[in-house]
Amino acid sequence: MKKGVIAISIAAVLLLTISFLAGRGEEKLELPDMGGVYSVSLDNLDFSMEVTGMLSDGLIDEVPYEEYEDVFAEVLPVSGYNNKVLRWGIARRGYDKIPDADPGTPELLSKYGAAYLGDTSQKVIYLTFDEGYENGYTPKILDVLRDNNVKAVFFITGPYLNEHQDLVRRMVEEGHVVGNHTIHHPSLPSLQDKELEEEILGLDRAFHEKFGINMKFLRPPKGEYSERTLAITQKLGYTNLFWSFAYDDWHRDKIRGPQYAYNKVMDNLHNGAVLLLHAVSKDNADALDMIIKGAREKGFEFGDVNDLVPNNSN
Repeated sequence: MKKGVIAISIAAVLLLTISFLAGRGEEKLELPDMGGVYSVSLDNLDFSMEVTGMLSDGLIDEVPYEEYEDVFAEVLPVSGYNNKVLRWGIARRGYDKIPDADPGTPELLSKYGAAYLGDTSQKVIYLTFDEGYENGYTPKILDVLRDNNVKAVFFITGPYLNEHQDLVRRMVEEGHVVGNHTIHHPSLPSLQDKELEEEILGLDRAFHEKFGINMKFLRPPKGEYSERTLAITQKLGYTNLFWSFAYDDWHRDKIRGPQYAYNKVMDNLHNGAVLLLHAVSKDNADALDMIIKGAREKGFEFGDVNDLVPNNSN
């Protein structure tokens, strides 16, 4: 009799466990977070080069730029997809002109439901902020966005969620979108398939546990990606969101003043622009109010990033 009860109990436990895991899988939360969200130190993360692709005004003048390399393609299983390392970059062409992306990359992004532009027939622009770590300026940025009734997307890392849950909560409560910038900020093509999933889903799980919602936008660290990473992350339910404007604003020791940041942005506004700004920049925080007001004076409005999810993305 006791053996029968034990067997029934074991079966019941197994059934409950399977049901629990299945439910978590439906929420994209089935993988562990590697302990990373609550244990990784910012000291072990590299933010020295936040964007490795081209950012220049038609010239390679701001960021050292190298030809694409197959540095990871031969050492990793590529899941049937090309793992050639691509570094997202654009050549700016000035005000009211769509920047040039590398040949073939817009088509590749579109194939896997990724985006870097909005509707270029509309005077709508989108604000996105990368939040690898906190440098004291995000509260001011949030204040300016609130006062101007503008919504943005903030891409956070694991340590940022761990150390600044008050700011992340404010982002959520004030109607902004919180996007996934991975736990450890690695170059995605360098990871094995499961590591790639854990970097993204681990952060998503921790975010869901705190705020009851899931992330749906991904910004690949350093702007580095491959066909393989686009395919895998699309299957995980993510829209890879790149940008049509960025500049070298992630260096804490480069304080050039709010007018510099304002001019950089305003000189390159265009229809459907996705603006990448780093929240660690004092220049950006001080210039943001001017940027928003200046863009509106030129007839632009700020759009909802959710409109950038392609209709054909899965």
